[in-house]
Amino acid sequence: MPEQNKPFVITDRRKFTMDGEPRPDADPSPEKEENTSPPPAAAATEPQSAVAPPPQPELEAGSEPDLPPPPTAEQNEQARRAYEMTADRLDTAIRSSNPGMDHPPAMNFDQLVQSIYMTSIMQLGGATREGQQPQVDILGARQSIDMLAVLSEKTKGNLTPEETNLLDSALFELRMAFLEITQAIARSAAAKGTGSIPGASGPNMSPKIVR
Repeated sequence: MPEQNKPFVITDRRKFTMDGEPRPDADPSPEKEENTSPPPAAAATEPQSAVAPPPQPELEAGSEPDLPPPPTAEQNEQARRAYEMTADRLDTAIRSSNPGMDHPPAMNFDQLVQSIYMTSIMQLGGATREGQQPQVDILGARQSIDMLAVLSEKTKGNLTPEETNLLDSALFELRMAFLEITQAIARSAAAKGTGSIPGASGPNMSPKIVR
């Protein structure tokens, strides 16, 4: 029979009649269920997405990170009492080991200023012995001088006239000494000298009381 004259055959694959009864002419072979899950090999080779960490809040420009809360007044008082008791025991132990030793003087504003002043003088080479090469820590001296400047700014209006005079005199002398040393270093570098710093042990560099 020619290809175009073949009859169409319609196969009824329903297993049940309209009344719900099994059809006697139904195909007894079970239907194949479609497997929609991916094959195991594909599932095993599929890369697993990593869990992204929660986004961290970004600090705004100029903002500071969260700081721990300051100690309470009670905590400050407890720390002060414990410190003073320990310091007293230390003083007692030192005096017992060194009979005749005086009690160390209490720290005050004058001693604070003079301590930073002497540190700056030593950093500028003022403690160099006669005939020795001056050892200058120019950056350390600058930090010490700036420290006194911060102290002057933060205590403005809260000092006695004597304390103000002490602090202003210390800053003036240290700044002038700093200029002298930096100019000497520049002259030495320009002249390609041996590395010695002329003027570093001059009369202005000798430690003195700034009152």
